[in-house]
Amino acid sequence: MAGARRRKQQFSRIHAFSCGKASFKGDHSLIGGPGFSRVIYCNDPECFEASLRNYCDNYVRSTKYTLATFFPKSLFEQFKRAANFYFLICAILAFTPLSPYSAVSNVLPLVVVIGATMGKEAIEDWRRYKQDIEVNNREVKMHQGDGVFEHTKWMDLKVGDIVKVEKDEFFPADLILLSSSYEEAICYVETMNLDGETNLKLKQAPDATSSLNEDSSFQNFKAIIRCEDPNANLYSFVGSLELGNEQHPLSPQQLLLRGSKLRNTDYIYGVVIFTGRDTKVVQNSTEPPSKRSKVEKRMDKIVYFLFAVLVVLSIIGSIFFGIETREDLENGRMTRWYLRPDDTTIYYNPKRAAVAAILQFLTALMLYSYLIPISLYVSIEIVKVLQSIFINQDLHMYYEEADKPARARTSNLNEELGQVDTILSDKTGTLTCNSMEFIKCSIAGTSYGHGITEVERALAWRKGSPMAQEVAEVGDQVKEIKEEKPSVKGFNFVDERIMNGNWLNEPHADVIQKFLRLLAICHTAIPEVDEETGRISYEAESPDEAAFVVAAKELGFEFYERTQTSISLYEFDLSGKKVERSYNLLNILEFSSSRKRMSVILRNEEGKLLLLCKGADSVMFERLAKNGQEFVEKTKEHIEEYADAGLRTLVLAYREIDEEEYVEFNEKFTEAKNVVSADREEMIEEVAEKIERDLILLGATAVEDKLQNGVPECIDKLAQAGIKIWVLTGDKMETAINIGFACSLLRQGMKQVVINSETPENKALEKAGDKTATAVAYKASVLQQISEGKQLLISSNENSEAVALIVDGKSLTYALEDDVKDSFLELAIGCASVICCRSSPKQKALVTRLVKTKTGSTTLAIGDGANDVGMLQEADIGVGISGVEGMQAVMSSDIAIAQFRYLERLLLVHGHWCYRRISSMICYFFYKNIAFGFTLFFYEIYASFSGQAVYNDWFLSLYNVFFTSLPVIALGVFDQDVSSRLCLKFPLLYQEGIQNVLFSWLRILAWVFNGVLSATIIFFFCIQAMKYQAFRKGGEVSDLEVLGATMYTCVVWVVNCQMALSITYFTYIQHLFIWGGIILWYIFLMAYGAMDPDISTTAYEVFIEACAPAGSYWLLTLLVLIASLLPYFAYSAIQIRFFPMYHQMIQWIRSDGQSDDPEYCNMVRQRSIRHTTVGYTARFEAKSKSSKERGEDNR
Repeated sequence: MAGARRRKQQFSRIHAFSCGKASFKGDHSLIGGPGFSRVIYCNDPECFEASLRNYCDNYVRSTKYTLATFFPKSLFEQFKRAANFYFLICAILAFTPLSPYSAVSNVLPLVVVIGATMGKEAIEDWRRYKQDIEVNNREVKMHQGDGVFEHTKWMDLKVGDIVKVEKDEFFPADLILLSSSYEEAICYVETMNLDGETNLKLKQAPDATSSLNEDSSFQNFKAIIRCEDPNANLYSFVGSLELGNEQHPLSPQQLLLRGSKLRNTDYIYGVVIFTGRDTKVVQNSTEPPSKRSKVEKRMDKIVYFLFAVLVVLSIIGSIFFGIETREDLENGRMTRWYLRPDDTTIYYNPKRAAVAAILQFLTALMLYSYLIPISLYVSIEIVKVLQSIFINQDLHMYYEEADKPARARTSNLNEELGQVDTILSDKTGTLTCNSMEFIKCSIAGTSYGHGITEVERALAWRKGSPMAQEVAEVGDQVKEIKEEKPSVKGFNFVDERIMNGNWLNEPHADVIQKFLRLLAICHTAIPEVDEETGRISYEAESPDEAAFVVAAKELGFEFYERTQTSISLYEFDLSGKKVERSYNLLNILEFSSSRKRMSVILRNEEGKLLLLCKGADSVMFERLAKNGQEFVEKTKEHIEEYADAGLRTLVLAYREIDEEEYVEFNEKFTEAKNVVSADREEMIEEVAEKIERDLILLGATAVEDKLQNGVPECIDKLAQAGIKIWVLTGDKMETAINIGFACSLLRQGMKQVVINSETPENKALEKAGDKTATAVAYKASVLQQISEGKQLLISSNENSEAVALIVDGKSLTYALEDDVKDSFLELAIGCASVICCRSSPKQKALVTRLVKTKTGSTTLAIGDGANDVGMLQEADIGVGISGVEGMQAVMSSDIAIAQFRYLERLLLVHGHWCYRRISSMICYFFYKNIAFGFTLFFYEIYASFSGQAVYNDWFLSLYNVFFTSLPVIALGVFDQDVSSRLCLKFPLLYQEGIQNVLFSWLRILAWVFNGVLSATIIFFFCIQAMKYQAFRKGGEVSDLEVLGATMYTCVVWVVNCQMALSITYFTYIQHLFIWGGIILWYIFLMAYGAMDPDISTTAYEVFIEACAPAGSYWLLTLLVLIASLLPYFAYSAIQIRFFPMYHQMIQWIRSDGQSDDPEYCNMVRQRSIRHTTVGYTARFEAKSKSSKERGEDNR
């Protein structure tokens, strides 16, 4: 049963806008033509005509692969990497006589590496598949026939199905609204998941279907909808409904989009018009881009560099080999007799030396392949997955209230988290909680409210703040009062002077009464009575409006009923008696971004006409009457104080209107409302302007746009780390600026460059209708403002003053044009903080792209709504907030966190660790492979470049896989230069990542040099020590097998001990892998040497019979180890002592036990690479500096 319909009054009577009645005009004439050919058979999706149209189903897929495409696509992805492709060529050549080793020993490692990476891809895609299953298996009530609705899975819906969506449910597809639980067939829709806006949108069904208000009404319902084809435009829709023989126009007012949510409405009925990939939200989504970190891109360049070295070495070797081969046989005399050049194949034939040289070049290409680490990519993949698990399991980033941990959705970008230069953040739901709290007010020149805002709290926490004691005392007082009374959402006001009816004892009780009455009346909220408890709750178009009504109620003025023409309150009269009063509601002059105010006109029970008005101080003070300015100076002071505390303020005023003036106004107002033209809004504004004057000031409200917990502290830490923070929001400029103050991106006294296109000249041009002239004027205005901003920036830099840039959406359109964007970016980069208001989703993505491409620095975008998806995908790293509503941003993000404050730990701790670990790991990987590969090259010189490997085949193959890889993986997962506590205590440490000091070309080349040096010491020590020295008991000298085993032992010892020297944070796992790798080598040598000679070949009994009994083998290993590590040890000692890096200074602090010494820590912090200009630390310093200067002036 549908249940009793909720009564809803005629909104067109009290609002200054039409409630969405569509009409046939303009684009409706296109229906049936190209782009407008879609036909929907309502309530009959299985009919023959519908089946011919072959519309897509409602299944939505976000996976990268399917079962059929996994192997071909994944293999293609793997062999796109140059290194993997090279190893594939080597694996193929291993089956030819050119190969210096056996085919199996070469192919097996490649199969293991590629298989491991493909396995990781499969696991990640399986997770995406499970998320898709969860969404597609959600249920909604669908008409099954005969007026019966039953639960059906979203993915089973078809175009034309009738669905019943109930309160707080998401719409499963794009629907046309047919009717609702309200008499006027309206419903409230929350689109936060699509556009980030929290205010509810009012939708209204066509009159023709508004009476279909019960399940049984659809038993015989049949209609045809003709509309536009699927497209990505969220804000336009053209269609028509054919019911019987009548046509009814459809507009965006009837369109309910997938992903939005039904609010404040018990149920709606709708018909499915777009499904699956045809829905507007999916049409707006793009393929997730393939993102790679800057470290990984540089790693590719190193691989190319090593490949070039490999080719050069091969060419050098082949040239020398060709020369040697040509001279092998002269006058019947054989130089290299052991190769039998007189009776040989083409490989050593002196008569075909050139061909032999070419073939030797191919052999060398394969032999020197060990310069390029085959397990590098797979080791990095393993390390990144394990790092992601640590991020996911970090309890400090677990949001217990919503049971949401941090989740790294891709592991490709872990090290990029340690190099973020610019954060581009959404506002609504990202910085804020989407809830407003009434916290303070100024009435009749007196400030009321002891609540402490986030900004004040953050300032007080700063050591040495004079506010600290005051805040602590007030905090305790507020806490005591709150414990006595249960908390109310939207009301965080504490002041006994006006609570509990005590306002009657205040000097200006009559003004307080008018102030509270205005709060209870001047709004568009709707009361809802809970039938069980009798409690009243309010549904408002915006959270701040709800906060005002709740505040009035808590202070004794309870709004409980709204009818078509009246509004009713329970209120106190001046004698303290609670009375019930009803006010005749005549007009509502709505809030708009240009008016910046809202008014209601009403008649009270005494018959007086009153205008009640609330609005921004910038427009309200100028409208005050001369006799209405009694409290202006005090009120302005309070508003400044509130703004400094990060609060959003509104000024409240009223006036009495005489009958004649109202009659004249109402005629003009009604006339303006009924105009159907582009000038309608301007005409309404002009009429309203004339009556909203000569106001009498009552006071001002201050609401806290409630920031998420810890946002100011987080922003402060990120600013201290040298990270620039931009806010890109769809909200109006005033709101964005307030939030800027609240989270300390802006502060009082900070110079602001405001680029705003809403000038009177531009408005006049726009009104004239000349689009070309308007565009030229707008662009010229933006260019001029940018130029002026640059001048201000230059003068501010000379005085070391911080500048903030604030730009609106329309100006941003022109600022992002090709010939303007460079100037705009130059200005923006010079500013301490940047706030872009009224930004569309596309503009957010374009700004992100501009910063990313033009600066070359790492960008991180963070948001929570579908309107942030483009920005998240465009940035180097996309972080989604898994908030209360919607998962669209999370589904498109690289990393999901539940609260903005977790960004601090994600970047400063995990980001720094991951960057350091991956950088060190890659450098070490190349070091160990160069050390190994160059011993092969040196032996080739010794063996006249014959292609003979000094090591056994399986020694070569298992070097990267078993004996040296595990310690590197342990380094990449566990190493810590600095603890998490010290990472947060010294945020400047993060600059090491931004400046890329740990993976600079200088550092990489230093490790390459170290590798070549180690190889040189290992080879020449071994070759010279064993060349003529008796090795066995019988006096025999060592042979190739013994030389190879000894040299290999030295390499394993040296590279593993080098790892031990490089690690700063040992765990038992590091010990196990480093020393275990060395022990494993000896175990392998014994086990492999004990096998049949056909299997073990050159390693047969080499350790047991030859190496182990020889004392020179052990002594040589020790000497080579010391000689190889001594240069690195000496360099490190000098560098740490005389040229310490920032993390090494912090390690000193820790080791000396001075990490809690404020003076010493402050000295280390003074090495600031970038002056902090935003955040509450900078705010406090600016305030202290200002106070100091004022004190000096007074003296």
